Amino acid sequence: MVSENAYVETEKITILSRIKNTTLPGESGVFAALMVMCIIMSIASPYFLKTVNIFNIMRNMSTIGIMAIGMTMIIVTGGIDLSVGSQMAVAGMIMARMLQNGFPIVPSLIIGFGMGLLTGFFNGFMISRLKVTPFIVTLGMLSIARGMTVFFATGTKGVGVASNITVKDPFVNFVGGGYIGPIPFPVIIMFVLVFIFSYFLKNTVLGRQIYAIGSNEEAARLTGVNVDRVKVLTYTFMGFLCALSGIISAGLLSTAATNIGTGTELDVVAAVVIGGASLSGGRGSIAGSIIGAAIMAVLRNSFVLLKMPGYMQTISIGAIIILAVTIDTLRQRKQ
Repeated sequence: MVSENAYVETEKITILSRIKNTTLPGESGVFAALMVMCIIMSIASPYFLKTVNIFNIMRNMSTIGIMAIGMTMIIVTGGIDLSVGSQMAVAGMIMARMLQNGFPIVPSLIIGFGMGLLTGFFNGFMISRLKVTPFIVTLGMLSIARGMTVFFATGTKGVGVASNITVKDPFVNFVGGGYIGPIPFPVIIMFVLVFIFSYFLKNTVLGRQIYAIGSNEEAARLTGVNVDRVKVLTYTFMGFLCALSGIISAGLLSTAATNIGTGTELDVVAAVVIGGASLSGGRGSIAGSIIGAAIMAVLRNSFVLLKMPGYMQTISIGAIIILAVTIDTLRQRKQ
């Protein structure tokens, strides 16, 4: 009993140390990399630093950034969610279908967010209660939610029916494509959520429990943390943020399409890993993930401005992910 108590106390100190030190070193290095990229691009293209382009970059990164908030919490616990793009698509599609069928905006939004919460809760329940590997559960949900998206778009007819639903609601269109002054509204939403969830992770009991689970799940359990409940909540949060991103995308494009969000999971995971989160859990920050999302957005924008082929984007993103994970692995070995 004495040795177990000593073990628990040691782990408490380790976890608290990680929470205090999880942001500064990683964030400063990633932010420096972002600044270097911006300086290089400002020299390579005179259009890069124009106000309209900067806001375009921020608007394009907003949905990735919003989902990266939820992915940060999941990866900090030692999990992963590969279904975020499909969750995003199905939430936006069911909302669009409700609007098309004559439902008012409020119940349509409630159903859209409810779908995101439901898919996220399902992932969390399967992972925490039934102990199924996160990779397998979320990979399965990727396919399930994408199939549900097609169903809500086409009904039982399926093949041969138009897969897009036009979204004409003024509120949804403003949320996705509106501006407050020169600032795109989705960018404002993203930064408000960054502030809220950054405070949540660092200064609330639940936020500290998320770090504790990722640092040492068994020690967290011994200290009284309800590990299963915390995991369910993190995946449910993720579903909510995916639904928000899906609604923003539908509003921006004035269309809900079955292919929205395809491949987005790669960008979201990449943003979080580039931002300094460890895939083994216990380390990561919202601010770092947003900087990672900005790096991804600047990279994509740079390829467009420099008129480089699209396949180079995919190759570069893959190389960056491998580099970020390699750096994290070497850092863990050193520690």
